[in-house]
Amino acid sequence: MYAVAFLVLLRQGLPLLGSHGLLPAAHVLEAVAESDGHGFGAFLRLPTLFWLAASDGVLSAATWIGLALALVVVLGRANAPLLAALWLLYMSFAHVGQIFYGYGWEILLLEAGFLAIFLAPPWRSEAFPPASPPPAVVIVLLRWLLFRVMFGAGLIKLRGDPCWRELSCLVYHYETQPIPNPLSWYLHQAPLWFHKLEALYNHLAELVAPLFVFGPRRLRHVAGLVLVVFQLLLIASGNLSFLNWLTLAVCLSCFDDGALAHVLPARLTARVAALPEVPLGTARRAVVWSLAALVAFLSLNPVANMLSVGQVMNTSYDPFDLVNTYGAFGTVGRERNEVILQGTADAVPEASAHWVDYEFPCKPGDVMRRPCVVSPYQPRLDWQMWFAAMEDPRQQPWLIQLVAKLLETDPGALSLLANDHFRDHPPRYIRAELYRFEFTRLGEGSKAWWRRSRIAAYLPPLSAADLE
Repeated sequence: MYAVAFLVLLRQGLPLLGSHGLLPAAHVLEAVAESDGHGFGAFLRLPTLFWLAASDGVLSAATWIGLALALVVVLGRANAPLLAALWLLYMSFAHVGQIFYGYGWEILLLEAGFLAIFLAPPWRSEAFPPASPPPAVVIVLLRWLLFRVMFGAGLIKLRGDPCWRELSCLVYHYETQPIPNPLSWYLHQAPLWFHKLEALYNHLAELVAPLFVFGPRRLRHVAGLVLVVFQLLLIASGNLSFLNWLTLAVCLSCFDDGALAHVLPARLTARVAALPEVPLGTARRAVVWSLAALVAFLSLNPVANMLSVGQVMNTSYDPFDLVNTYGAFGTVGRERNEVILQGTADAVPEASAHWVDYEFPCKPGDVMRRPCVVSPYQPRLDWQMWFAAMEDPRQQPWLIQLVAKLLETDPGALSLLANDHFRDHPPRYIRAELYRFEFTRLGEGSKAWWRRSRIAAYLPPLSAADLE
């Protein structure tokens, strides 16, 4: 998941957060420095290595280093210093990423990544170092993380949208989720009774199964299996970035070697079984129990939030995102609106001008284009455009910045899009229109995936002079 996250940064980091990006990282650092100075107080308010420097070269170098270290972990060569470096690097990006990094899976990766530091061997980087067994305390802390992820999501649904209590939310969800995939279209066609069964399974996975992640072995395995199936269904039915993939990794804490031996290659399980039993050293035992005490203390606010009728989701209560509160889809939209950017080379931006749509890699636009399959990768601008359709354009300064960059055919901004109809010369005007999108239905005989109808203007036609 670290590798995927740094790959996203490699492809999108500078166009989003670079010095010429939509929301430059340097600007948020300057804003914090104005109120807190450049000392330790500023670092505590916004913990990031980029206080040292936030140039494009530094951001790019940090991305490449993070990706390289993540690939080392993918190869099974992990230890505590390496994982600590990954955690620190990704936290540095997440804390300057502003709205583009304001999602629950960012803090989930930081929390899980912090626990992984103590799960891995302190120094050795072998795949199966016999002198470094994974501490059982850290496994329990991963189960505690899994409990909060799932149970918090279940509670936010029950307290939020009444359609979760009526078992009807999934009638709308597949069509209105941020980035549907092709299976979303088919699932949307299902009858009401099927959607109600899905909602019941959702409640089973989020409100019942988490209660047993600390239970006896068999019940814990059953709970883990329910959660694994749930995450796989979510992965299959939408593009929710790396949220469900990462949750799958945390779900592994529900199983022991005996259970995993049934699904892993015999050679691998034999190698693990042959490792000698080595107790934790005194120093490492002290470290992991200190970690448990820290997590217990930092869990007070997330637990209070879960118990509160005013529960909020995807929030951190400490500056390093060590113990957080989670949740998703507390409210499900009934209709899907999309902001469609359009450009024209005509001299007069009238309705009769030749307007051409800008297409994004994954968000709905061309009704004939099949929905994409992109998870665990995340096209972050596509995701933010989904939010923009629900809000006033005056609340989206990054969108005005995007229009300005498209008017000057900025290569970074164009790299975030799927097409560019103005390669030879920049458009004279760009406007944004608000459209209603609906999935087509089986039996209509249409080859289109969507129907769309114009609702209203979202942004008036803007020229480069208008934005100077």
